[in-house]
Amino acid sequence: MNLSESPDLISFRSHVRAWMRDHFVGDFTQLEGVIGPGSEHFDCALAKAWEREIAAGGWIGLTWPTSHGGRALPLAFEMAFQEEYVRAGGPGRLGHIGEHLLAPTLIAEGTDQQRAMFLPPILRGEEFWAQGYSEPGAGSDLASVRTKATRSPTDGRWRLSGQKVWTSWARESDWAFVLARCDPDSVRHRGLVLLMVRLNQPGVSIRPIQQISGASEFNELFLDDAIAEADAAIGQPGDGWRVAMGLLAHERGASTLGQQAQFVKEFDRLTGFLSRTGLDEDSAVQEEWARHQARLRTLRFHALRVASSGVSEEGKRAAAAAKYLWSNWRRDVGDFAARCLARVPVISEKEAQVVSHLKSLWLTSKADTIYAGTNEIQLNLIAQRALGLPRPSY
Repeated sequence: MNLSESPDLISFRSHVRAWMRDHFVGDFTQLEGVIGPGSEHFDCALAKAWEREIAAGGWIGLTWPTSHGGRALPLAFEMAFQEEYVRAGGPGRLGHIGEHLLAPTLIAEGTDQQRAMFLPPILRGEEFWAQGYSEPGAGSDLASVRTKATRSPTDGRWRLSGQKVWTSWARESDWAFVLARCDPDSVRHRGLVLLMVRLNQPGVSIRPIQQISGASEFNELFLDDAIAEADAAIGQPGDGWRVAMGLLAHERGASTLGQQAQFVKEFDRLTGFLSRTGLDEDSAVQEEWARHQARLRTLRFHALRVASSGVSEEGKRAAAAAKYLWSNWRRDVGDFAARCLARVPVISEKEAQVVSHLKSLWLTSKADTIYAGTNEIQLNLIAQRALGLPRPSY
């Protein structure tokens, strides 16, 4: 792992900073600090306009092959972009799922026709994606999905019936990739297919789920004979589990780089609050702050390790631990922030916005160790897939 940066990478960072200074201006500044649809005062139309602005600047698809419209840059450049983007106040990316989850999967598993149809609109910041995995009876145990996909013997199109839940950004999206059971006699990991489904069609309804923060980032997605085209399957029907797990590897690996940059900003905000309120003079606060800071630095070094290891076995093992590590760190920092807030009897008006951010951190971090696989599931994945340990016999 090389912790020093090349002159090219340093120059690249400078270019990102300059571009953000010139383009993250005017109405776009209303999005500063906004993480996504789950944030207060989120403006979907403005967020989509910002995605088109990013696309025009050439910042989407940095690591994609040039043959698919990308810039074929090393992952370290993607990491540098994410860090400088967040430092400049850039909001959470509405195009994250399409660019960092679906696109790499299509590049690896899709057909030429699929790549030609779906990659360009993502590169232009024009189409947005949601992930249709979890169901009421299949959350962490994803292999229990019951959504049915039936193929027409005449035109080959798929009809989907079932329910997905905790579907992030479904109301803001144009498409979803949906894991469904295409073999009615199959069980568990067999007989699944991953289908790309247009959301604006008869047979699809979306119902928001209100969170304890008051926002509605997540949604229920109901499929009642919804249509997916004959060529909508990523990979072969029946092989959906393997394709879906490959997609999740992107979610648990390099795609968390933007999240980590946001974590640094959140922690800096907490650090400033401690300093201004005098809590940083308390030895117990100092000690706990130092532990969280050390873990945050470790998360970054871990991300660098993943980036430098690429698709090697070492890289896959390192990526497998990423979600467990960052979700527990953020939950613990959220608890720390809440305890610190409780020790300040009077909050000045100048601190109101910071306090709002810290309360949001505490509330939203409660979900981090649950979604995308609970802590228990993550530990099983690390043990069995990364370390090669046997499944328990009980």
